[in-house]
Amino acid sequence: MTLLLTMTVLFAFSVLIRQVGGPLAASFGWIDEVVRSLNIFLVFLAAGLALERGKQVAVDTWRDRIARRSGLPLRRILDAVGIVFCLYMAWISGGMAAFVFGSGQVSATLGISTGWLYVAPCAGFGLLALRYGASLVGAIQRFDGTGEAGE
Repeated sequence: MTLLLTMTVLFAFSVLIRQVGGPLAASFGWIDEVVRSLNIFLVFLAAGLALERGKQVAVDTWRDRIARRSGLPLRRILDAVGIVFCLYMAWISGGMAAFVFGSGQVSATLGISTGWLYVAPCAGFGLLALRYGASLVGAIQRFDGTGEAGE
C-alpha cells in the first residue's frame, strides 16, 4: 500500500510540475525512474500476498477435476513445484543482481546501481517460496481464497 501511494503521489507531482513548473520541471526527471523502480518492487513483493490469499491466476476447476479423477495430492505437488521454481528463480535473479552490482552500472537520473532492480525479483521469488512452503505445511490455506491456516 505504501509503495502504491508513494508512486501515485510522485507521479501526480511530476505531472503537475510539468504543467506549471516550466524550466523547473527538468530537475524532477528522476521521478519517472523512481516510479518505474517502485512499480517493479510492487509487482514482485505483492505476488506472495496474492498467492497467500488465493488471488493468483489459476484454473481451479481443471486442477480440482484432475486431482479428483487421479487421486493425486495435486495441491501438495503444486506447492512443492512452486517452492523449487521460486527458489531457482530467486537464485538466478540473485546472480543477476550480483553481476549488475559488480559491473558498476548506475541509473541515469538517480545515480544508484541498477543492481537494485534485480533485488526485487530475488526478494519476491524468495517470499513466494516461503508462501508455497507455508501452504505445503498447512500454515496457510491458499486454495480456499482466505489465506487463513487450515484445521
